[in-house]
Amino acid sequence: MASKLDAYDRALLAAIQENARTPQSELGERTSLSTAAVNRRLRALASDGVIERYTACINPKAVGYSLTIVVEVEAESERADLLDEMRLGFQACPQIQQCYYVTGDCDFVLIFLVRDMDQYVEWTRRLFHGNNNVKGFKTLVVMDRVKTGSQVAID
Repeated sequence: MASKLDAYDRALLAAIQENARTPQSELGERTSLSTAAVNRRLRALASDGVIERYTACINPKAVGYSLTIVVEVEAESERADLLDEMRLGFQACPQIQQCYYVTGDCDFVLIFLVRDMDQYVEWTRRLFHGNNNVKGFKTLVVMDRVKTGSQVAID
């Protein structure tokens, strides 16, 4: 899919990653495209799955989530059905912002945003202590959010 992207597509993607609310007329001015061409390209990029969604970036502290926690989870068994069950549980948890199935010493890396340590402990009981396929987990409390985001480098 990346090979199908031309310079116009890349310029549009870079611009909307900075601010998805940029008017299409302004995007057209920046890229030397008509507003109609911008609209067609954005629709095609969304249809092709290049643009997954449009979202707002919210400061977690501003809405009461002052604690970020990184968790490494080790599975007891790597049977596909048991790992899928774990994935579903992690996907359903609103406090898990990111979930990665990884290689190495653990099987999953999770990024939690929680109000406080009590809320995190509550989720550990539900997701880890209450799951027979969790062999163990390691909690890393974030001291400072140095860099966060979901932007993709557009070269």
